[in-house]
Amino acid sequence: MRFSLRQLEYFIAAGEAGSITQASERINISQPSISTAISQLEQELDVQLFVRHHAQGLSLTPAGRTMLIEAKRLIDQAESLYAVASEASDEVRGQLNVGCLTTLAPMILPELAISFRTGFPNANIRPHADHQETLLSGLHKAMIDVAITYDLQIPTDVEFTPLVDLPVHAVVGDNHPLARHSAVTLEELANLPLILLDLPLSAEYFLAIFMKEGLQPNIAFRISHPDVIRTMVANGYGYTLANVTPRSDLALDGRKVVRVRLSGEHRPMTIGLATLKQIRKSRLLTAFVGHARSFISDAYIPGMVPPAMGQKKR
Repeated sequence: MRFSLRQLEYFIAAGEAGSITQASERINISQPSISTAISQLEQELDVQLFVRHHAQGLSLTPAGRTMLIEAKRLIDQAESLYAVASEASDEVRGQLNVGCLTTLAPMILPELAISFRTGFPNANIRPHADHQETLLSGLHKAMIDVAITYDLQIPTDVEFTPLVDLPVHAVVGDNHPLARHSAVTLEELANLPLILLDLPLSAEYFLAIFMKEGLQPNIAFRISHPDVIRTMVANGYGYTLANVTPRSDLALDGRKVVRVRLSGEHRPMTIGLATLKQIRKSRLLTAFVGHARSFISDAYIPGMVPPAMGQKKR
């Protein structure tokens, strides 16, 4: 065999992304390295894996689609060797594919992964950030081993381990009339322009909060990128609702946002760990779940102001 597992990994990344550029960003490997690996793989196997489209990425050939399935199976089998060795040697080692909700990943995932690797230096975390539906699909397709996500529409075949509840709150710009309020009601917000986080399940969650009170929000914008929403709020386009509480009160353009408590009783979002029930948990996965449970709580959340601290401030 004159091809490597690394070449297969680069091929898989390009095949799933449909682009050398996106594959490079996803696995943090240079574009020339990925292109070279794919060319060498095609030469070794004597088969064309992709159709190259000028300025429009790649598309898999029929042979490439079959190869992608087999390559992923081979990589999974290779990685399982680490799990077998870990079980036999009583050592936590190997690679763990950890998915995380897009809105949580920038804050939680880096510190959690680094702290885990500090405790288990022979373990490697491969991060994946996406929205809820894709994370759950990734669990079922064995593309990820565990997902850090919210308790929204969790299927019956998925085990959800709760970690911490995040209350919903309003976010306004520093110059907004509500910025100096200690709390705000839904009635006060309903007629104001809302910039809605338009991600699967998230939008339904926020709209249900208004529906429960018999209110109809004034949706000015629907945007799927949290950082764009935060910057628009900071610039006075409207307010938004959120559960995440970043430690920084600045938007990406340097303008300030203010978090305002939402009065009343509203269903919080619960951050937790999602895993498939029917999959036997490896020593590596069990160690990660245990680490996350000890690392994330009401008193501490990586990258966020934890609920306990927020309550003390009020």
